[in-house]
Amino acid sequence: MTSSTENKAPWTAQSSEIHGWQAGNRLQIIAGPCAIESKALAVQVAETVGEMCDRLDLPFIFKGSYRKANRSRLDSFTGIGDDEALSILSEVGSSMGVRTTTDIHAADEAAKAAAHVDVLQIPAFLCRQTDLLVAAAETGKVVNIKKGQFLSPESMKFAVQKVQESGNGQVWLTERGTMMGYQDLVVDMRSFPAMRKFGPVIADITHSLQQPNQTAGVTGGRPELIATIGKASIAAGADGIFIETHPDPATALSDGANMLQLDALEPLLIQLKRVYEAVQD
Repeated sequence: MTSSTENKAPWTAQSSEIHGWQAGNRLQIIAGPCAIESKALAVQVAETVGEMCDRLDLPFIFKGSYRKANRSRLDSFTGIGDDEALSILSEVGSSMGVRTTTDIHAADEAAKAAAHVDVLQIPAFLCRQTDLLVAAAETGKVVNIKKGQFLSPESMKFAVQKVQESGNGQVWLTERGTMMGYQDLVVDMRSFPAMRKFGPVIADITHSLQQPNQTAGVTGGRPELIATIGKASIAAGADGIFIETHPDPATALSDGANMLQLDALEPLLIQLKRVYEAVQD
């Protein structure tokens, strides 16, 4: 078993405020539906997950995409409207007293989204976009960069440097798998110790199980492996998990194939918390 000394990354010896990391010595949970489909759904998921995390003493950030810009087909769901979705995110955050996050896709979206959420997420396909990273950094919000499916974990230091050199030290990284052939992803567990040299690292345990580029134009997934990837990632050094969840994934308007059923989340969080605490011992 990894000792607590071996498990510590260089950034943990510094002030947590340097990275905007407020989880303390607890597993950070970032969870929510893939997209903001409606206010009712967002509130239902946020309240349910928030109550779970309160019971388990786990810090919670609510996630929902206000717009889905990276779609396989032109007729795929992209959102209910930017202003409405961002307003819902803002209301969920203020009414529940939780932090919120959403992804942005272009530099001119950064300031608008930052007015409504606490953490700006950079999609994996866009992690090398300099103008996007700089714009996100300049908002002063935490910037969570997903590692590109085409990049080594070590190369993510350059994405981190772009944010830091733009005057923002609040930067996290998220592992979400690496392309294996044309229609599958794998999670290289070496990514966690490699990227923890740069800051907190989150394991995206639903997107990393996607099966992209399906001939039907709808991404597939292997949600039955969510617990396996989650436990392995935490044992390898992940500081938090990112998980998409929905009351009925089969009817979700985006990424239903790899989301976790909402009522299955709490038993999983209990397992993940136990693994995290064991690794810290």
